Amino acid sequence: MRRVLTCCFTDRVLKAHRKHDPSQESRESMDNPSTSNAGNSFHSERSNDKVKNSRPNPTTNIIVNHDFTGGLHSWYANCCDGVVVPAESGYPEGISAESGSFYAVIRNRKECWQGLEQDITSRVSPGSTYTVSARVGVSGPIQDFATVQATLKLEYLTMCRTSVSKGRWEQLEGTFSLSTMPERAVFYLEGPSSGINLLIGSVNVCCPCSSLYDGKSNGCVSAGDENIILNPRFEDGLNNWSGRGCKILLHDSLGDGKITPLSGKFFVAATERTQSWNGIQQEITGRVQRKLAYEVTAVVRIFGNSVTSADVRATLWVQTPDSREQYIGISSSQATDKDWVQLQGKFLLNGSPSRVIVYFEGPPAGTDILLNSLVVKHAEKIPPSPPPVIECADFGVNIIANSNLSDGTNGWFPLGSCSLSVRAGSPHILPPMARDSLGAHGPLSGRYIYVTNRTQTWMGPAQMITDKLKLYMTYQVSAWVRIGSGASGAQNVNVALGVDSQWVNGGQVEVNGDRWHEIGGSFRIEKQPAKVMVYIQGPAPGIDMMVGGLQIFAVDRQARFRHLKKQTDKIRKRDVILKFSGSDSSSLLGTFVKVRQIQNSFPFGSCMSRSNIDNEDFVEFFTKYFNWAVFGNELKWYWTEAQQGNLNYRDSDELLNLCKSNNIETRGHCIFWEVEGTVQQWVRSLSKNDLATAVQNRLSSLLTRYKGKFKHYDVNNEMLHGSFYQDQLGKDIRANMFKTANQLDPTAILFVNDYHVEDGCDTRSSPEKYIEQIIDLQEQGAPVGGIGIQGHIDSPVGPIVCSALDQLGVLGLPIWFTELDVSSINEHVRADDLEVMLREAFAHPAVDGVMLWGFWELFMSRDNSHLVNAEGEINEAGKRYLALKQEWLSHAHGHIVEQGQFGFRGFQGTYEVQVVIHSKKVLKTFVVDSGELPLVVSIDL
Repeated sequence: MRRVLTCCFTDRVLKAHRKHDPSQESRESMDNPSTSNAGNSFHSERSNDKVKNSRPNPTTNIIVNHDFTGGLHSWYANCCDGVVVPAESGYPEGISAESGSFYAVIRNRKECWQGLEQDITSRVSPGSTYTVSARVGVSGPIQDFATVQATLKLEYLTMCRTSVSKGRWEQLEGTFSLSTMPERAVFYLEGPSSGINLLIGSVNVCCPCSSLYDGKSNGCVSAGDENIILNPRFEDGLNNWSGRGCKILLHDSLGDGKITPLSGKFFVAATERTQSWNGIQQEITGRVQRKLAYEVTAVVRIFGNSVTSADVRATLWVQTPDSREQYIGISSSQATDKDWVQLQGKFLLNGSPSRVIVYFEGPPAGTDILLNSLVVKHAEKIPPSPPPVIECADFGVNIIANSNLSDGTNGWFPLGSCSLSVRAGSPHILPPMARDSLGAHGPLSGRYIYVTNRTQTWMGPAQMITDKLKLYMTYQVSAWVRIGSGASGAQNVNVALGVDSQWVNGGQVEVNGDRWHEIGGSFRIEKQPAKVMVYIQGPAPGIDMMVGGLQIFAVDRQARFRHLKKQTDKIRKRDVILKFSGSDSSSLLGTFVKVRQIQNSFPFGSCMSRSNIDNEDFVEFFTKYFNWAVFGNELKWYWTEAQQGNLNYRDSDELLNLCKSNNIETRGHCIFWEVEGTVQQWVRSLSKNDLATAVQNRLSSLLTRYKGKFKHYDVNNEMLHGSFYQDQLGKDIRANMFKTANQLDPTAILFVNDYHVEDGCDTRSSPEKYIEQIIDLQEQGAPVGGIGIQGHIDSPVGPIVCSALDQLGVLGLPIWFTELDVSSINEHVRADDLEVMLREAFAHPAVDGVMLWGFWELFMSRDNSHLVNAEGEINEAGKRYLALKQEWLSHAHGHIVEQGQFGFRGFQGTYEVQVVIHSKKVLKTFVVDSGELPLVVSIDL
């Protein structure tokens, strides 16, 4: 049975109990009185006076975008169309409104229950009385008046109404209260018969609550910028606060008066902590809204137990209506026992929670957490950063002084006590990656810096380049390097930059033997530095080092893009001949043909998490713009079996079901993770025999359950950076994982997967090392079917990325970017970085797919890497992604030639062809797959 709550009406009230049938719901709302509201109370009244303007009461309005100045943001037109128009528009005819205001017009209504709605679940709470005030009107084919009603759906239950004449505004008013907290509460306006437009000038649902700062709560929720924390500075003692597994005490000073509040009169200590998760907490249920970003600012420090520094974390504990628990990390800060520090972060709730608690945790047991103040409020919208203006961009010009060493070591200086001299004998040719960027270039001088008397790894040649760098410019680094005799093994050589006190990686290479090695990398500076020094370092003390032809130059990305567009046309497009039949071929001659590509079949996917799919805006973007998915954590062993024997596949099942229902293919990430820090404690504590059994059980459980459902599996993640299973079970375990996985699910392609393969900044995962690992696995019989490059990259340079792809491509295995993300504070620069990576991937014949490691702000592994802002606005990086998706669709038009044919060249994917013959429009679809020969498609008309 369903409960119905009507909060405003004129002459009729909704029926209280009925089955869930939207059409029946609207009919009953018109015809059946009710005297019961299942424990919820209502009062309503109607005003027939002409409304000048609907003003909110001097209380808290829980409706977001109540006056439509933000368009239809946060509103949803239910099975009809909605548009927001300014008062000056005069649309629809016969309606007037106050100048400067806006109102919503709800059109194409086929049923009386269709209207405009907003989810207010997280903004209402039981025990509070809410007043409803809406400015409404109607237009269209209406004789006398129409009924407009405000309705509240509680777990899909219904609410309220008034009569409205054409050409005038009416005020809809009333109140409601809830005795219990519903799983879902949706406010909406409905009522007029089909064909009649519903006009909405403003909506206010207010809770006449007292100030949120007074330490008292009546359950009101704010859609504004107030602090939702009650008693945030402890002026009301410990009211609204509690300990999470420990005691909390109020102080005005501590430590013999040495610790006093940074602001206000008091602070609180979480004391007698026995676990790192113990701390101070406040429940904020009913005071946070779903799909809104909140910023958190806290002032914290630590005390006691001889710990002078520890990580303090702000965490959100969320319980969903189905009793699922979520822990959301908000932020962390290194706190000390000497000073107060500020902790800042942001969070967003995708779904409607049943409970929400914010708390502080982190330091080791026995260390007190001190909290001076806490502010949690709706995050301020930060205007997008403008594109950087770079004047006189000298692309390809080397900023290193005396790079050819024609003036000895002038311009250079030794970092540390090492010695520099100039010798001859280095390569005269430009290193390959630099050559791909610079094109035709004169020979190098053949002179190099010889570095001796090195007593520390960081010693080497250096040069100041502060005044030669431009903010937001991407620079490529290139040099020839070599080491002297006497090294006991391979040595790392690094081109580094000292940017004020920060180390920036300009590229690394592993050097051995008596030959020259190319070193390549890139960097970008986004904040104005006081000084920048470039230096070459790395080999062990006592090892001589040689550096020749060092170049640092600005990269011309647009020139590279022009090259990639030509390459893309060669490898991603195919000649297509449409051969029409079913009609007299002579009559078809000259007939107009229009071809439109509906979807590019190249895999573009993204990471998602279980909580993301509670946000319908996230789901809409995902299903519209991606055709592959990978789960962030939900398939990892530490998620599916956090405690030994307790299996949890519920989250991955739900994600998989969503993908299946939307025809989205999925990658399985990952069966195992070789890095020890990612292995759950119970697995790390197993004996060798028990670990071997657990590994087999993991394989059997996962791959049997999901046989045939995941197209790919990352078998043992990051084997170039970790060795837990190999250390515990021997070298054969890695190949055996692949073999067993293949036996359990022969249809899945099994991948290796690792990071920093493509950017030249990590010698552990160079393309050469990756190739060596893959060949070693294959020689042991491992059915390695694909190469995963994660793609967590900064300041990407196309030729460096392409070089890695070229090297890996010789193995003949499909390459996927499996976790791609780029990061920049400036979203225009971020968009440029993303375009570099997407174009390089799409233009390379060895790359078969690209997966982004997320796209929604606050749900990314790296800051400043999102494409969509937290509350749903597509930023410049997102727009660039969509523009590239659009660029990679082919369209053609023309006329049928002799033999009933029409030819074009297009990207692989699904197409629609339109032909008009004998005044009749004929639509057909066809698919262009990969192939070198022209594709002949027969179209039967």
